[in-house]
Amino acid sequence: MDVRGTAAGGYGAVADAFVRNFEQRGERGAAVAVYRHGRKVVDLWAGTRDVDGAEPWAVDTAQIVRSATKGVAAAVVLLLHQRGQIDLDAPVGTYWPEFKAAGKERLLVRHLLSHRAGLPVLDRPLTPAEALDGVSGPAALAAQAPVWEPGAEHGYHAHTYGWLLGELVRRVTGRTIGRWVAEEIARPLGLDFWMGLPAEEAHRVGRIGPVAEPAPAAGGGLRLRPKRSVAAAYEDADSLTRRAFSAIQPLPDENDPAYRAAGLPASGGVSTARALARFYAATIGEVDGGARLFAPATLTLARTEESAGPDRVLVVATRFGLGFMLHGPAAPLLGPGSFGHPGRGGSLGFADPESGIALGYVTNGMRKGVTADPRAQALIRAVRSTL
Repeated sequence: MDVRGTAAGGYGAVADAFVRNFEQRGERGAAVAVYRHGRKVVDLWAGTRDVDGAEPWAVDTAQIVRSATKGVAAAVVLLLHQRGQIDLDAPVGTYWPEFKAAGKERLLVRHLLSHRAGLPVLDRPLTPAEALDGVSGPAALAAQAPVWEPGAEHGYHAHTYGWLLGELVRRVTGRTIGRWVAEEIARPLGLDFWMGLPAEEAHRVGRIGPVAEPAPAAGGGLRLRPKRSVAAAYEDADSLTRRAFSAIQPLPDENDPAYRAAGLPASGGVSTARALARFYAATIGEVDGGARLFAPATLTLARTEESAGPDRVLVVATRFGLGFMLHGPAAPLLGPGSFGHPGRGGSLGFADPESGIALGYVTNGMRKGVTADPRAQALIRAVRSTL
């Protein structure tokens, strides 16, 4: 395996785990980056740019990262709160008057971030064209009644999260959330991250696609028995699980240039591994002795538990802060204080303030799982061993 990049002294275990992902876990093309205390210590890439191709993964290759996009979208709302532009305890209708309909008058901004809004499904799924038009999703959610009392329970808002946060940001700032990310996060930090891929960057983005599930190693690997329940729930066409992940029908082609350009805030972000790692490093401290994103109070908000227990959509017990998944059995991260977001099928970004670690992992090989991808978990274990 021709692995490119660098790993600082003491981080050889991460490079070894990265290689084993190709040798033992069916990896086709991937990159991993790790920051510690604001300094990049690992930056590796290998394999092919396209899951179904032969062109090598390059130093600047980027990929769709699916729900790892949600962490960056959440940061926008938290930063607007940090700047005094959004009150997390205000009704969403304060900023988005049409949203007050159908029993949502008291639905709070923090309910959107913590997956407690009761809006994980749409009464009528959107077509791919409607999903990308920036209008149909917010309009449908503004008119729709919650499926549970807002704030009373939680369930993963797989697609609707993006339309909810995106419209909130547009109402408050007058900018799309993708433009806000580009101007206020990506540009100042020098990130190759896009929530709405510019045409001039399209040549850098590889094709993603499914890869075979490897047989579990004897006596090893992460075993989460509740995953069988998730699969069963997804098979039920009337379940919240199936309906949440089917809010767009048919599912769009994520390799379509139009999909990448639309930049859905729940699933359409395009990123390099080092951009995800650098973003999370900037949430917990200064990067390279300079810029940072979160003030201490905002960092506390990001990783303070807002939702925990059985998830109405994912079925297993999940934990969320304000917009970020928290360390737990469903999403094992580095330690109890870690926060971040996986992308369904593989990609992951997170930070761990206690150790100063921030990690970004990007892959073109999509697996069936929503969280706890075995390739990402192997990299996390390797990072843990370096500490």
